[in-house]
Amino acid sequence: MTEPGSPVVLVVDDEPDVADSYAAIAGERYDVRTGYSGEQALSKLDDDVDVVLLDRRMPDILGDEVLSTIRDRAIDCRVAMVTAIDPDIEIIDMEFDDYVVKPVTREELLETIERMLRVAEYERTLREYYRVTRKHVTLSSADEDANITGDPEFAELEQRREELRERLEQTADAFADADFETLFREFEGDFDA
Repeated sequence: MTEPGSPVVLVVDDEPDVADSYAAIAGERYDVRTGYSGEQALSKLDDDVDVVLLDRRMPDILGDEVLSTIRDRAIDCRVAMVTAIDPDIEIIDMEFDDYVVKPVTREELLETIERMLRVAEYERTLREYYRVTRKHVTLSSADEDANITGDPEFAELEQRREELRERLEQTADAFADADFETLFREFEGDFDA
């Protein structure tokens, strides 16, 4: 049984046994919605959904099209393609967050969901940290005559900034070493180029 406020996972697969199996596994920790077609997936999709586990090959609307619709609607969720289709060059233009090839074990499924939730938390915290830091920098540079940095509200801003920095570190520490190293090795390469 999940607790109120638990993350919401939408499981989408046109094979009911597969979808129900994934839903049962995810349902141990999360609130789950299940769709057996692309059309059902889109009807069950809203801003409450945190993670979508999406099959690519479905008869009515392909998973690729469902993914495009999710991104076009600007729904803030993570999408993991969970599919029997081996990755090929076609995935370059697809805006998924993870790609998992079936068969998927219970552990792989739960790890994928956890990873997607950690990425989402990191992104949210990073956005907020950036906003707070920009305010801090702006106020610090404007402080020459206004004594802004001595104001109690500025002290609260500094405290919030430190809390966010610590949360970013904690979230980053929660990433599996291999995922984290790969992510940031690629990230560093982008800056070196």
